[in-house]
Amino acid sequence: MGARGSRLAQAMVAEFLARLGECPVVKFKNRVVMTDGDRDRKSSLREVSSASGNGSGAFTNQLGQELLEGRIDIAVHSLKDLPTAMPEGLVLAVTPPRADIHDAVCGSTLAGLRRGARVGTGSPRRIAQLKALRPDLTVVPIRGNVPGRLAKVKTGMDTVVLAAAGLRRLGLEDSITELLSLDDFPPSPGQGAIGIQLRATDTELREMLNSYGDPATDAAVRAERALLAELHGGCSVPVGAYAVPSGAGLTLTAQVTSLDGTQRVVSSTTGADPQLLGAALARTMLEQGAEAILRQIRVTV
Repeated sequence: MGARGSRLAQAMVAEFLARLGECPVVKFKNRVVMTDGDRDRKSSLREVSSASGNGSGAFTNQLGQELLEGRIDIAVHSLKDLPTAMPEGLVLAVTPPRADIHDAVCGSTLAGLRRGARVGTGSPRRIAQLKALRPDLTVVPIRGNVPGRLAKVKTGMDTVVLAAAGLRRLGLEDSITELLSLDDFPPSPGQGAIGIQLRATDTELREMLNSYGDPATDAAVRAERALLAELHGGCSVPVGAYAVPSGAGLTLTAQVTSLDGTQRVVSSTTGADPQLLGAALARTMLEQGAEAILRQIRVTV
């Protein structure tokens, strides 16, 4: 079982191993894998991903390569970091239960921030959403592991924005000042979920791992990722989306925001098939103006 060496990645490995429990058939051994995003902590994630020869996947490409070359049998990812286009020969098992999907601020509350306050985040989505709500704020790009970004509050930042799931998994939930509303800050597709990746040919292992997944979580993240794929989005594109159970299906809500926060397209729909639901909502949003926003973003970046 391979994963990054960060405390958060290793916490996700421990979480999944605990869910597997004492498996009578397979013994699991953990292997730490260094990714491009771990080697380069100074460049933006977009720059790191481009340098690696892929438009995304700064934290995931190396894990996929380890799988394909047989050095690991299972890769544990933060699902929001995993590109929607899966390398040939690799598949995802049914997604385990999801953690908190909200973004969180640590430091001052959003409403309590003075004009011009310094807010730390390296996520284009969060930057765009912050600018849409509080254009007066000074957003400062930051990168690094969760504890390192959290420490920025003590060294000049008024607040930082992080995923609540990561803070909770690391036992740092006491640092959360406020959970941001899903209406204004819909999360990255797949946020809070663990992606379990393996080789397509390992059908017996896949069947076993599927039995430890959560069908409701799996349906939600598949809808979110289908929307992202149809929008041709990635870590550098401000797309937020989340799906929740609704009757016999799902309600999927999504937002596309311009980089300066001045334009937003928000839409929601309900359906039974996650893949069709995500693709359909994406096409609706493109017609509603998201196409122009995304086109301008791709020119800018």
